[in-house]
Amino acid sequence: MEELHEAYLSLGSNIKPEQHLREAIQHLKTQGQISALSQAWQSHAYGVDGPDFLNACLLFHTPLEANDFVESVIRPIESAMGRVRGPDKFAPRTIDIDLILFNDEPYGEEFWSSPFVIVPLAELLPDFPHPLQYENLERVAERMRRHTWIVPRPEVLDQNGLEPE
Repeated sequence: MEELHEAYLSLGSNIKPEQHLREAIQHLKTQGQISALSQAWQSHAYGVDGPDFLNACLLFHTPLEANDFVESVIRPIESAMGRVRGPDKFAPRTIDIDLILFNDEPYGEEFWSSPFVIVPLAELLPDFPHPLQYENLERVAERMRRHTWIVPRPEVLDQNGLEPE
């Protein structure tokens, strides 16, 4: 039996976000197992004026190593959903899928100061130590919620069935 790795992913969209979050989850389900899903969270666009984002995090199990997973699963899903990576990293997008943790190891530092990543991730891993602040994620997320406009949208995703309604 091959070893499965735990990959925590952050999903975000601000172009038809309800539709595109659900669609991305369906694509991921064809590539492996999702065993946990946060609720969706709405926040303002970061870096530019634009439509609000919806973000969520999920736990995905894969036999692939981190870089192979990004290149052979995440990027093709983003591409199939019309994601175009251009010079403006804050441009509106149909979907953005980022690998946040791989086997409990942070995958990039750029995500760890973003409420739209930390707040949904804290739902799944409340006791995980924040790699930069050395407090558990639940505590960091609570502090971020006091200083940032981010609101839960529980009607968007069904965490129990891991299927959109």
